[in-house]
Amino acid sequence: MTTTRFAPSPTGYLHIGNMRPALMNYLVTRKAGGTFILRIDDTDPERSKEEYVEAIKEDLTWLGLTWDRIERQSERLERYDAAAEKLRDMGLLYECFETPTELDLKRKKQLNMGKPPVYDRAALDLSDDEKSALRAERGAGHWRFKLDQKRVEWRDGILGDISIDTASVSDPVLIRGDGQYLYTLASVVDDLEMGISHVVRGSDHVTNTATQIQMMKALSDKLPNFAHHSLLTGPNGEALSKRLGTLALRDLREKGVVAEALISQMARLGSSQPVELRKNLQETADGFDLGHFGSAPTKFDADELFPLTARHLQTLEAEDVQSTLRAVGVPSDLEQPFWSVIRENITTLHDVALWWDICKNGTKPLIAPEDQDFVKLAFSLLPNENFTADTWGLWTQEVKSETGRKGKALFMPLRKALTGQERGPDMGALLPLLQNPKGFIDGSL
Repeated sequence: MTTTRFAPSPTGYLHIGNMRPALMNYLVTRKAGGTFILRIDDTDPERSKEEYVEAIKEDLTWLGLTWDRIERQSERLERYDAAAEKLRDMGLLYECFETPTELDLKRKKQLNMGKPPVYDRAALDLSDDEKSALRAERGAGHWRFKLDQKRVEWRDGILGDISIDTASVSDPVLIRGDGQYLYTLASVVDDLEMGISHVVRGSDHVTNTATQIQMMKALSDKLPNFAHHSLLTGPNGEALSKRLGTLALRDLREKGVVAEALISQMARLGSSQPVELRKNLQETADGFDLGHFGSAPTKFDADELFPLTARHLQTLEAEDVQSTLRAVGVPSDLEQPFWSVIRENITTLHDVALWWDICKNGTKPLIAPEDQDFVKLAFSLLPNENFTADTWGLWTQEVKSETGRKGKALFMPLRKALTGQERGPDMGALLPLLQNPKGFIDGSL
């Protein structure tokens, strides 16, 4: 059974960076017909906020990434207690007492000596009396997992063969002095006990994966399959981490980006396959393959989401956007004709209000000084009412006969006078929706 998980920390809003592993894990599961778990990493009581838990659920629901069950690490502390006790009994968990300042001095000394800044395991040499004295002086210590300092190898689902020498890695801290379990231990226990078969996450976790594999082998005889996707950069290759605060999913949603555009882009970004707009998540899952992804940093440009959003909107019918049409005041009998006219000329649903306002109330005409007389004459020839799909063609033909203008010189000034826009829907289809076209230019000529 394929089982994956998405394990966000509820310390902020989901952004484009952590949406990527959420989507990849979801697609792996849905393609195989397996189980997708939403696992809230809330072992830090000070930073974890319930409002962010709800925001995470809201964002995933907007994307359509439905979870089969939800777990909370704050409700599993007894399971971490049991795992920690097992590791202690095996001699693989040891207590340390160095302060952050002392650790920093050790790292600097090692770097100055040309050595890797790896924890020196000084705590292993402490006697029971020395530990008791340090506890009395500093309080409870933090607990580290004792790596076997051998090479860890695995076949990564994206990166291929990986080999990490854990002798070059510090023994990871699993439990803080205040008793809080850190991600490394909680994630290992959860992945094992929840039967996680595939873990897809960023390449910044590769070294962490090596230490987790050793921990998993100490606690169980099962290992998930690991795959590490590339990290995102900005469109010019700059570090995206500095901009993630402006790329929250709710901010993109507020700007009008649709979930289908975001999913279509992120399901292919960084792979050998071109980005293609997909109709739904199952279609996206069917064509998803981790083997198509590479290791090189992947450029992400939020501006590319808007053409995809526009293309998606073009596939929708009026009933699909009925709530938006009614919210801006489009009468029910005009919903279908209005949407049919404008849907290929909008980028996001925010543009619907602009075009309905033009149809209902008009807008400030754009009339160049050299076109004043031409537009005045043209509008004197426009019928007062009963516009049909033929009105634009008949009107412009008559204007052409009267003025001799043709092509762009004929059509563009009339479009700009009627809509205040240089581009837009086919005027033959739009004109019947304009409720007072002659009144639009009153006082402008």
